[in-house]
Amino acid sequence: MKEKEIEYFREFLTKSLEELLYYANNTVSAMVAPKENFPDPTDRASFESDRDFVLLIRDRESKLIKKIKNALERIENNTFGVCEKCGEDISIARLKARPVTTQCIDCKTKEEAAERALGVGSLYPGFSVNRRTL
Repeated sequence: MKEKEIEYFREFLTKSLEELLYYANNTVSAMVAPKENFPDPTDRASFESDRDFVLLIRDRESKLIKKIKNALERIENNTFGVCEKCGEDISIARLKARPVTTQCIDCKTKEEAAERALGVGSLYPGFSVNRRTL
């Protein structure tokens, strides 16, 4: 990968990391703020539902933060853009679509096909639907 491309991804990932950390810090600050008094139980339920949704988003973002830090580490170790499974280069188009990826499209496709065959990640592990009978 060319130095110009590496620098593009370094800047993009660094900016994304800073933005995610900013939102995480704001969420923590808002959680520490004094609690509001809700005389209406419906208002309280709505507030808690909104808060739970924000926490779910922040949890997903915390996982993304770890992936971004790992990608930046791979940039420093000169292994960014190299598939961890087969050792081939990951296409620039794939990296632009998902800069935190660690696998080329072929290896990821094979991994996902194997997971589907095993029912991994399904809501009901081991349960599959035969679409022909539907």
